[in-house]
Amino acid sequence: MTRKQRRMTIIGGSLAVLALAAALVLNALRDSIVFFSTPTMVAEKHVEPGKRFRLGGLVQPGSLQRGDNLAVTFEVADGGAKLPVAFKGILPDLFREGQGVVAEGALDANGVFKADTVLAKHDETYMPKDVADALKKQGHWKDDYDKASGGAKPSDAKPAATTAQGNPQGAVR
Repeated sequence: MTRKQRRMTIIGGSLAVLALAAALVLNALRDSIVFFSTPTMVAEKHVEPGKRFRLGGLVQPGSLQRGDNLAVTFEVADGGAKLPVAFKGILPDLFREGQGVVAEGALDANGVFKADTVLAKHDETYMPKDVADALKKQGHWKDDYDKASGGAKPSDAKPAATTAQGNPQGAVR
């Protein structure tokens, strides 16, 4: 073999090893690439108890029950299926019934999602794409939040609060 042939063989072999490594990594992360699974996806995949994943959807109105020692149970739905969730800890300030939520944990043997982390949506216009698509399919989606909230525009915003001295709050002197 000449030098050029040897060099090309080494480069070709290196590229093959790199492609194989990338394929193995992507195959291992196949299920973890999705940010969260909806209750419908959990039912379709038949997720086995003990496997950790993220569950996303809307907190069902009327399902929130508070227990002793910060224990909370509620149902998460996506319009097609519901999944009961049990959580022990302090819920985020924005958590409430009818709002979007993403919980991280695992299913137990009884089919209850035992969450160890609960995240609430951060403002009134944010909605994960998968949840929004599921709501649109079910006919529960409102296309225009502005009309529902009275048509408030950014230009209608109130001026910032001021302190007793007349300076805007947060202003540095």
